[in-house]
Amino acid sequence: MTENGTSGRRSASHMLSGLGSTASGIIGSLRARFPECKPACRASAEHVPFAIHHANIIRTRKGIDGLGMKEGSVDNDMSVVISEDGTIKAVFPSSDTARMKKIPAGYRSIDAQGRYIMPGLINAHVHVFGSGRRLSSNMGDKGPQKTLKHFTTTVLGRAMIRRLTRYNIRQQLLSGVTTVRTLGDIAYDLADLRDDIQDGTVMGPRILASGPLLSAPGGHGAPLIALECPDEESALANVHILLDNGANAVKIAATGGVIDSQEADEAGRPQMSESLMRIICTEAHKAGIIVAAHAQSLEGVKTALRAGVDTIEHGSDLDKEAVALFRHNPGSLKGYSALIPTLSTILAMVSLDQDKIGINDTARANAERIAEHMLAGYREAVAKNLHIGVGTDAAMPYVTQYNTWRELDFLVRYTGMTAAQAIYAATAGNAEILNISDVTGSLDEGLSADLLVTEGNPLENLRTLNNPSLVVTHGIPVWRPHARHIAEIDEELDTL
Repeated sequence: MTENGTSGRRSASHMLSGLGSTASGIIGSLRARFPECKPACRASAEHVPFAIHHANIIRTRKGIDGLGMKEGSVDNDMSVVISEDGTIKAVFPSSDTARMKKIPAGYRSIDAQGRYIMPGLINAHVHVFGSGRRLSSNMGDKGPQKTLKHFTTTVLGRAMIRRLTRYNIRQQLLSGVTTVRTLGDIAYDLADLRDDIQDGTVMGPRILASGPLLSAPGGHGAPLIALECPDEESALANVHILLDNGANAVKIAATGGVIDSQEADEAGRPQMSESLMRIICTEAHKAGIIVAAHAQSLEGVKTALRAGVDTIEHGSDLDKEAVALFRHNPGSLKGYSALIPTLSTILAMVSLDQDKIGINDTARANAERIAEHMLAGYREAVAKNLHIGVGTDAAMPYVTQYNTWRELDFLVRYTGMTAAQAIYAATAGNAEILNISDVTGSLDEGLSADLLVTEGNPLENLRTLNNPSLVVTHGIPVWRPHARHIAEIDEELDTL
């Protein structure tokens, strides 16, 4: 068995001259993030039918309202049959000799030897413009961002971003993530990659791609990863720009953020009006697209919910009105809204050495100011059984593309979830929230064969998800998956 992929190098140092020292430093750092990139699983993405035998299937189930049940279970010694169309054809006990005999002769047989099998992870909040290494100096400043944004529109810049995008998506897949939702891209490379994956040109996870997010003028994410919306006309036009470029996810910056904050109280400060957000939500919903909102204050959360957003990213403390809006939101696509905590980001920003992660004093002050409110909101959401998904905010400082399992671990240790509830949130729960539960999220017959195999029982030890033995996406196995780890980051994260 061999791992799918090809390797290669391409130097980009020749294009740094003439860009200015600050921008050159940023771009140089960007280049350093993928010195030995492999294109995203560019090997043949053929569907070869196979069956996995003698596996222990991890089962989690929906509980009251949005959370999963506190206890999971294991179906021992099971077989999972994957058809030539990439879907799950059958699930049954390996001891059922009659059904075993019905498996066609051409199906490859894989003996799991008592390993554990579960649905592939779904990461509902991803950026792919970085690996999670230390943030470049001045990256939060608007001036260098404008220079870098201009560079990414050049032929060489587009090629560089395309390569970085595909490398980072590969790391998600190799770590057991079989579906991602990106929420703030530099351009539209993810939509192109999604189409390549769907066409079978390359192997990769299922992708919900947002393209650039939508912000107020000069707001969070602008100018590098945002389209600015100064008025109703531009907000409507920008939604159609996203749709025309293939976006199947939309993100709004309802409030200020941490990384690009310019003032000490900027994170959580409302930036986009309820009326503009409502226009965006209404238009995206016409196309059946889920809308996310970056919101890091109670006021920002409630304003975004009233506007009809479907998921709140990051969040804040919650009051009765906010809880009620999460439960019943007539403006949302599904009639309720969900919370996507991003513990991986906020814990790193407030707990790790500021110089190591590369954030300035303003960003640190903003992170510290909102952190406790976010944690309180997460605990309240768990206590109230709200719909809670899993997203890491990958690409932020010390939030790598391969550590989705840590977000589950943080949810257990910091919010009161059980391991079963965290696994449910990262699989079937996320699938329901993202409106793809008819496609993926569980090991049910007829759904896409998106799964991972682990040596140990993740219900007992979530860390076993850190090194999957096998990953299957769209019914295509990735043999011996090994994401490229960054040792110094992992060592720091182990202290949280």
